[in-house]
Amino acid sequence: MPLEYINPADLPVPETYTQVVVGTGSKLVFISGQEPEDIHGKLVGRGDLAAQARQVYANLGRALAAAGAGPEHVARITIYVVNYDRDQCLPIIEEARKTLFGDHRPADVVLGVASLSPGYLVEVDAIAVLD
Repeated sequence: MPLEYINPADLPVPETYTQVVVGTGSKLVFISGQEPEDIHGKLVGRGDLAAQARQVYANLGRALAAAGAGPEHVARITIYVVNYDRDQCLPIIEEARKTLFGDHRPADVVLGVASLSPGYLVEVDAIAVLD
């Protein structure tokens, strides 16, 4: 496996991500921000963060597969959330995230943003490493 996972002893051990991921593979895959859209480019789940997050992670899985990668190859994700409130949003996003990643814990960052495309509440991009 081209990824090494490190949670340093002097940092907290996160539940859903890893503090440090070292990639040693020979192929990098950069996935553009996946939005909560169906195959026709239509918004899924207007006003519903949970529905949008599920769609985003499903789209991310499809994008990875198109590159010959799987969730286990993802080293890092960036999560963009409109009007981010950690206590309200994070549990919803983490539940959706587990539908794709299960126990895999890539490094991540969550960014609160003022807006995305109109009606869109969440977007996720990824970097994967393959042998």
